Amino acid sequence: MAVAIRGARGGGSGGVGAGFRSFFSYRIFVSAMFSLLFIATATVLLTTRPSTTHQHSQRFRSGGNAYMHRTFVALNSDPLKTRLDLIYRQANDHITLVKAYAAYARKLKLDISRQLKMFDDLAKNFSDITSKPRYKSSLFETDGNLDEDVLRQFEKEVKDRVKFARLLIAESKENYDNQLKIQKLKDTIFAVRELLGKAKKNGAFASSIAAKSIPKSLHCLAMRLVEERISHPEKYKEDLPKSEFEDPDLYHYAIFSDNVIAVSVVVRSVVKNAEEPWKHVFHVVTDRMNLAAMKVWFKMRPVEGGAHVEVRALEDYKFMNSAYVPVLRQIESAKQRFYLEHKMENATKDGSNMKFRYLEHMSMLNHLRFYLPEMYPKLHKILFLDGDVVVQKDLTGLWKIDLSGKVNGAVETCFGSFHRFSQYLNFSHPLIRERFNPKACAWAYGMNIFDLDAWRREKCTETYHNWQNLNVDRALWKSGTLPPGLITFYSLTKSLDKSWHVLGLGYNPSISMDVINNAAVIHYNGNMKPWLDIAMNQYKNLWTKYVDNDMEFLQTCNFGV
Repeated sequence: MAVAIRGARGGGSGGVGAGFRSFFSYRIFVSAMFSLLFIATATVLLTTRPSTTHQHSQRFRSGGNAYMHRTFVALNSDPLKTRLDLIYRQANDHITLVKAYAAYARKLKLDISRQLKMFDDLAKNFSDITSKPRYKSSLFETDGNLDEDVLRQFEKEVKDRVKFARLLIAESKENYDNQLKIQKLKDTIFAVRELLGKAKKNGAFASSIAAKSIPKSLHCLAMRLVEERISHPEKYKEDLPKSEFEDPDLYHYAIFSDNVIAVSVVVRSVVKNAEEPWKHVFHVVTDRMNLAAMKVWFKMRPVEGGAHVEVRALEDYKFMNSAYVPVLRQIESAKQRFYLEHKMENATKDGSNMKFRYLEHMSMLNHLRFYLPEMYPKLHKILFLDGDVVVQKDLTGLWKIDLSGKVNGAVETCFGSFHRFSQYLNFSHPLIRERFNPKACAWAYGMNIFDLDAWRREKCTETYHNWQNLNVDRALWKSGTLPPGLITFYSLTKSLDKSWHVLGLGYNPSISMDVINNAAVIHYNGNMKPWLDIAMNQYKNLWTKYVDNDMEFLQTCNFGV
């Protein structure tokens, strides 16, 4: 039993050893066979040469297998051919890129553009290099070694075209890269907006200067009128006040201006269209500097139809002093600060300081409209007209309108969200926010029928004074007479039909002529006043037809009407 077991173990051990020896012998044999096969294949590849260089160049255009083939060939070939292969591949890559851009240019319908022609020419130039006889014979159709000088020249031409291709592609890239185009467009829009904003500010400033300045012809007219008074004092003696100036049964107008020709046009246009001109009384108030000129004008050119004109100076109203009038007090205080701080240099830069440079009287002529009851204590109603309006119809119907206990009859100017109280008053201030509706509709100055009895009853001048005192730091509104007017006559304004008063002839070129012709009063509000060179031609004749061209001084001063 023991022997059998050992024998069995011995037999098993011998079988296993024989199996291992057979396995290792088989692996050695397979390895040897693969080694021989590899050596044979390598020998064939290394000893095989292409028949012609032309066939070699054709393989450059094939896929990955051709690239492997070229790599093995380069191991046993002329080094210049490897260099030629690299140059050729670089040229092919740029041909593909240029053709891609040309195809995209066609897709964008740029067939007539200069860039598309340049792309096509460049692709053709790349292809034509290899067709040159010199390069074809010396580089692509030779079995011998390559000529290094020819190769160098070929390389230079290829690189020149590659450089030009890259420049052209870089230049054209922004036309084909949408994100780049969008960003460039945004930058351009931003730059244009900046320029537009500056141009608007400069234009507004220049237009404001033109509107506030006195034209040479208007200055000449005033000087001629004053000269006439000095030369003939006996002709221009002061007249006694007429009873008509205080007759409440007549139609009274208030016109506050220092512009002689403008006031004359307003008066003439009213009288020309009035059915009973002798019942109309005009109260003209100007500053002392223009008082003589204004009086001489109406002496030399009396109003037709028997209408009555009273010309007075602002200084004639003794209650107009800084103790009673908040605006006068504020102007005087501002002027003192302005000159004491020596800010004359900054006056032209700061728009707020420009306000202090205007004549005190001009500012007060604007604010004089808030003192109508004190100025004309015996009158019940008065029609306020700006100096830049033209009357086209009889206005006596305004005195017949029932104002329903309201103080002010005016045309409203709001439409949509425009010309609401929020655009004129500072609703971030609690005093404004608590008392007024930001969506309340604004109305226009320029033609307003005032019930002076209701004004006195509602104490509107006192209301105006209270708010003007609160606005000493201009925190409630910036400037002008409309914001305090909106506050003073809040809930005390009767809306009139829009045909009574059409605005915008001093800034809006798009007003319908039908609307203008149907209007009782047209208003040249804005900077393009009809007596200035910057006036809009389509509206100017509506004003000039009421100019008294027979006045000799107009011709002497070359008044261009």
